[in-house]
Amino acid sequence: MDRFSNGREQLKEEEDSLALDIAEENANMEIHPPIVSSYNDHIRPLLDAVDKLRLLNVTKEGIQLPTIVVVGDQSSGKSSVLESLAGINLPRGLGICTRVPLVMRLKHHPTPIPELFLEFNGKTVHTDEAYVADAINLATNEIAGDGKGISNTPLTLVVKKSGVPDLTMIDLPGITRVPVHGQPENIYEQIAGIIMEYIRPEESIILNVLSATVDFSTCESIRMSQQVDKNGKRTLAVVTKSDKAPEGLLEKVTADDVNIGLGYVCVRNRIGDESYEEARKEEAKLFNTHPLLSRIDKSMVGIPVLAKKLTQIQATIIARCLPDIVRKINEKLNASILELKRIPKTLSSSAEAMTAFMGIFGSAKETLRKILIRGEYDEYLNDYHMHCIARLVEMLNQYSCELHNCLESDPRGNFLMEEIHVLQESRGIELPNFLPRSAFLTILRKKVEGISSVPVNFIEKVWSYIENVLVSVLMRHSENYRQLQLSTRRAGHNLISKMKEQSISWVTEIVQMEKVTAYTCNPEYMSEWKKLMDKENTFRNILENRMSKGVIEGIGEVEVGNLRAYNQNVLHLAFDLKMRMTAYWKIVLRRLVDSVALHFQFSVQNLVNKKMENEIFSELISSHGGAIERMLEESPSVAVKREKLNMSIKLLGESKKVLGNIMDRIATYDNK
Repeated sequence: MDRFSNGREQLKEEEDSLALDIAEENANMEIHPPIVSSYNDHIRPLLDAVDKLRLLNVTKEGIQLPTIVVVGDQSSGKSSVLESLAGINLPRGLGICTRVPLVMRLKHHPTPIPELFLEFNGKTVHTDEAYVADAINLATNEIAGDGKGISNTPLTLVVKKSGVPDLTMIDLPGITRVPVHGQPENIYEQIAGIIMEYIRPEESIILNVLSATVDFSTCESIRMSQQVDKNGKRTLAVVTKSDKAPEGLLEKVTADDVNIGLGYVCVRNRIGDESYEEARKEEAKLFNTHPLLSRIDKSMVGIPVLAKKLTQIQATIIARCLPDIVRKINEKLNASILELKRIPKTLSSSAEAMTAFMGIFGSAKETLRKILIRGEYDEYLNDYHMHCIARLVEMLNQYSCELHNCLESDPRGNFLMEEIHVLQESRGIELPNFLPRSAFLTILRKKVEGISSVPVNFIEKVWSYIENVLVSVLMRHSENYRQLQLSTRRAGHNLISKMKEQSISWVTEIVQMEKVTAYTCNPEYMSEWKKLMDKENTFRNILENRMSKGVIEGIGEVEVGNLRAYNQNVLHLAFDLKMRMTAYWKIVLRRLVDSVALHFQFSVQNLVNKKMENEIFSELISSHGGAIERMLEESPSVAVKREKLNMSIKLLGESKKVLGNIMDRIATYDNK
């Protein structure tokens, strides 16, 4: 069940008693009781608390407040409805009368002299009933300018007057699509943006003012409210100008073709110089005696009904929202306090600066040990890029695969041809059945040359990754000190550049060694060679059986038709050379993978445990003459952040204080 369902049920249950109240009032036209809900004693403390939060501007902390938002198309009679509720005159005229959000705070005040004042731009301006419209116009001009433009800066009007309902509403500019002279071309977009900002939060109740003279479904205010409240569960409609278009009004408000979940209230606009008492008397007479309008249920007509419904809805939404508001304020207050504690205090001496620097460096060093050496990533649970051991293993596996695949070729068309050619070119004055060492080295050099760029590329790739990780960690731990970040970043780049250069030099030398010499004490070489040589009989059988191709285990399918032109001794030596190289090449590739892996493990440990410290200290001393305290001067952005957090903590603290005792009042109200 949605959060407003109980409120709607409560409203429905009370409609019968409300109708009786109105009937009794209409029967005795000489007595005009004030438009004050019986809930006022309970509502006022809750409403005061919400108004104080709104005055504190707690919404800028992302905390939405329960609000009745008044919207309507231009000339829908919106101002007349608000005037009737407040019992005062609002600005009138052609075009947009409301150019800023007008926060109307109505308070029932038993004293005979009303008290009215405006709050805007940090000041309070007192006025009275006779001049309140002029005062609103002057304040609006100060906020939005003297033209016909609009502004999203709110203006608050406080009305303390006997007989008004305890309500807080926000009146928004009337919707118009066609700009008049002096208005910006995008006036509709500006108004729509303000309206959507206020009606989008789930905590907002939408009071949609509709004229009885138009088709409700064509109203722009209905279209906007349906965008954010499709089922109408938080929309109440007030229908103005009922006396101007009584035909079919009953059907329009009972059919509810536009989904008004909180119901309709039909009212009569005040005409000419009528007093508010006279207007209420005429309104009651209209809905009691008009042949068409008298058929509308009395719980759906009149300003008193509207006032009571609004106070009931307001009480329901405030009571439901305040616990969440209290929770959110506490959560945001605790989060802001915690974040402020993370910002280091301002340093006042060299000793404090050195202590702070050692703390920063020590924490960064420990983080690097965890992610680059021990494989722990609790500081970066959701950042897979920083799960360094896993990423390095992935890169190492990719490197191994690339080494093994980069010289793969199809042996079927040129099986043993390269070996035969090399043997022919390596012939010397020697016994014919000896395998020349130069032939083996010639093929080995060619194969090593073919993969020589792979280890170098891998070295560059890994060091680029480690550089990214190193700089990221250093930046995170020194984020509050801009100058220190610049120096540590520079030191990190310089250090990685040196170590990468050393690694490239080392791996280039390793590759060169594999080119110029062939040696291994690994027994797998001999066992693999013997296993492959056992397949020579299979190779001979393929040749003797005049087959064009065949399968040799460990080699695959080969074509042998062009090999019958060579004698058996040449073929035997070529096959032997091929098998020796096949067995030895596995050793070479494994050696290139293992040695590079060991090299990086050693280099990373050396980087974290020794070289990083030396490089950073050297950079700081050479750049700033050892004045570390200058490096730890607070950056402007950190100062702004500290000030913002302090302001946020103050605002949230004051908001928490405002709500300190209100939950007990809510509990008391619910029990009743």
